[in-house]
Amino acid sequence: MKNKIKTLLLTGCVSLALGTSLSSCQDYLDKEPDSTVSADDAFANFRNFQGFVEEIYNCIPDKEKCNYCPSWNWGDDEIFNPEADNRMTHQVDLGNFRAWESTGNWLKRDGASTSTNKFDHGIWNHAWYCIRKCNLGLQNIDKFVTGSAEEKKLIEGQLYFFRAWWHEEMMQYFGGMPYVDTYLDANAELNLPRLSYQECADKAAADFRKAADLLPINWDKTSAGAATQGKNDLRINKIMALGYLGKTYLWAASPLMKNGAQTGASKNGKTYDYDQEYAKKAAEAFGELLSLVEAGQTQYALAEFKYKDIYNHEKSDDANSCFSDIFYTKKQNWKMPGSVEAIFRGPSPDFNGSNWNTSKVFGPKVQKVVAHDNVIHQPTANLVEAYGMANGEPIYLVENGQYVLNPKSGFDPKHPFKNRDPRFYHDIVFDGFKYLNGSPGQYADLQYCQLYTGGNMRPIENASRTGYFIQKLVPHTCNEVDKDYDWGAAFHCYLPYMRLADIYLMYAEACAAFGGATGKSSNFGKTAEDAINTLRDRCGAGHVAPEFVADNHKFMDEVRREREVELSFEGFRFCDLQRWLLLTEAPYNQKFSQEFDRVESADFYKNHDPKDAEVANYRRELILTRNFNTKHYWFPLPIKETQLYPEFKQNPGW
Repeated sequence: MKNKIKTLLLTGCVSLALGTSLSSCQDYLDKEPDSTVSADDAFANFRNFQGFVEEIYNCIPDKEKCNYCPSWNWGDDEIFNPEADNRMTHQVDLGNFRAWESTGNWLKRDGASTSTNKFDHGIWNHAWYCIRKCNLGLQNIDKFVTGSAEEKKLIEGQLYFFRAWWHEEMMQYFGGMPYVDTYLDANAELNLPRLSYQECADKAAADFRKAADLLPINWDKTSAGAATQGKNDLRINKIMALGYLGKTYLWAASPLMKNGAQTGASKNGKTYDYDQEYAKKAAEAFGELLSLVEAGQTQYALAEFKYKDIYNHEKSDDANSCFSDIFYTKKQNWKMPGSVEAIFRGPSPDFNGSNWNTSKVFGPKVQKVVAHDNVIHQPTANLVEAYGMANGEPIYLVENGQYVLNPKSGFDPKHPFKNRDPRFYHDIVFDGFKYLNGSPGQYADLQYCQLYTGGNMRPIENASRTGYFIQKLVPHTCNEVDKDYDWGAAFHCYLPYMRLADIYLMYAEACAAFGGATGKSSNFGKTAEDAINTLRDRCGAGHVAPEFVADNHKFMDEVRREREVELSFEGFRFCDLQRWLLLTEAPYNQKFSQEFDRVESADFYKNHDPKDAEVANYRRELILTRNFNTKHYWFPLPIKETQLYPEFKQNPGW
């Protein structure tokens, strides 16, 4: 059939495959040639039924490694070099949201559900297939007759979770969709209507709640999970289900979902107008989760932010975990990133795939000091300036669509890198930073970053057009001198879909939406303010200042800034600006570069910390403005799919 949705919803699960092992999706997919069996046998016992479910895990896209030059940050946070103008980041800048179908990003990749190739998995195609697969499994749950009650709950819980999750992932970009919660016969007439966002969220929330009630906190502590002891980290559990239950309700509570797409929300106050009932439901779900975490009843915790050399991400000797390990590992035998903090991730069997793309798209390509094409993920100056001061104060406030210096911040434009939020020094490469640790040889003039205006790392075509590089996700040692992207370094990157810090942030936002800084759920002791300060305590930044705590709108601004910094470059910013009704509003529709002149000599950086350097003429310059209107609050659906049946309508304006 020519229509993808119809093909996947009505004929998507024909053969049922048995797993030969529960140790990983990879093992499941390496099945014996004769392992395709009848429906009755496929659902008869735990081994078979779990094998059926595990194909769904295999379909989860890897945002960072799904393309040679992947793109996943589509807000005001990142910009590429001109060679990447065909990538989704730049196409979003142009307002060409239809490019999601053709730019090879994680939202749409054509490939088989059983493929172990990281390039073959995307949300749109796999969602419809996996939803059908979940419905088929739930329809046949009564055929599970030889297993235990515990095993049956595990199967059901995973299926309810995934049915909701695939819907939820589509909803973030396309809005309300048909919520397919029954198994559709191949001969059925397809006429399911698109629901409103909140109607769809209610159905997803019901499935996430069922999953949370059915699933354990830790598979390792179940009888069924004993066979795969120590290899159950990726399996769906109660904490994952509660996290997405809260997220689903928070998104439903958000200004866009309550008020509809509109411009002017930053001026008329609609950006602060949440649905308080949904926000309360979100807070209760997050509160249930966080109470379990802080009582020590889960395997999750905030990874420690303790470094003896923060520029090189070298953790302190007494640290039990490491913040950097959430995003990448190196020299740890290809260990999957996530540390103790990642909650929901998909599989990453092609770990060395990190070195064929992601590890080579964050550093300068001047003189080929970092290999690969002239494609570089770069932070915008506006994103970097969101990293406030060590005292917890923001550097700038937004007033009437303009950045205004916060007089209480203590920021000194002559020393712009001094006394910043500690996460700045972990995440951002700035002027004078020692980029090459080893003997630089032919790259001697690139050993210390020259990111001032006119510096040798500022050419637009192959270096930084903004005055900064990112090293949060890929360390600066991935270069031709230090070679941490070579095989021997065992560099492995993966972006988690959900981590514990995000739960604290979403809890704070939900509570602030109905109660301001003192808002809290009924089942967790911390207020919205406490939740934000928990994250700041982790990294050593100052608490939210009293002047922000006292004003509900100002406090929400700080919650949002904390989210912008803590989750920077992890793929959340676009959807946050979207749901806050800020995509169309200045300055959030603009991207800036940082311009300044050096005062110090080149020798200064060999003997001093670069954060202490003095600069002159520190200023922000506009690179581009995104000319969005109300239609850009949702992505367009594929045109052919909207012609499938009348009830599957296109999003307004497309």
